[in-house]
Formats: sequence, structure tokens, C-alpha cells
Amino acid sequence: MPATPDAARRRRLTFARGRRAELLAAVALLLKGYRPLAWRFSAAGGEIDLILRRGRVVAFVEVKARPTLDEALVAIDARKRRLFSRAARAWIARAPWSAGLTLRADAVFVTPGRWPRHVVSAFELEMDG
Repeated sequence: MPATPDAARRRRLTFARGRRAELLAAVALLLKGYRPLAWRFSAAGGEIDLILRRGRVVAFVEVKARPTLDEALVAIDARKRRLFSRAARAWIARAPWSAGLTLRADAVFVTPGRWPRHVVSAFELEMDG
């Protein structure tokens, strides 16, 4: 059954909102001194919105755009963390140079009318697959 025009429009708007949120998050992190390594990295069934480096830290970043901060905070559920961690493990396997660095899972929450909120070590990376 084909999607209704309204459903297709909602998907396009959601996709565009997510892309804008990722761009805002990237700008905020660049201003904090992070250097981009990858954008929208997908592997092993998971996706990481941004992978950045600052000094000896590689930050795997999940970006969430929601109407309120509370909604953004709860949007990273156990399933999302598991898939995110799988993708992080795949990226690490492809980047052996990162072995001696600090690897962490950060989040950036984007809500209307506010500067993106960067949460360092928002959740633990699950390194055991």
C-alpha cells in the first residue's frame, strides 16, 4: 500500500529537521574545537550522526531534535544505544589509529529557539558485541 501524500510530506519534513539539527550540532561542536571525522556513519545496522575529534578524544555523537529538551533526553532508548554502539565498534575497527584515544558517546539536543545542548558522555558505549 503506497504512503499517503501527508505521510510522505511528514517524512520529508522530519528528515529535513534532522539534517538541520545535525548541521547546528556540528557548528556548535566546531566552535568548541572539535574536528569532524565522519558525518552520518552507518554500519552494522546502526548510525552515528557525527564523529568528531578534539585532542585525544573521539566523540561519537547522537543528535536529537525534539520540541522540548525532556523529549530529546528520552529519545535515546536502549535499542538506539545498542545500534549506535555497534556502529561505533565498526568505525573503531576501520580506524585502528584511534585505539589509544578516549572514545565516548556524546549527545547534542536541539530544541527550537535554543542553542544546541552538548552532553559529554551522555551514555556508555557498549564495547562488547
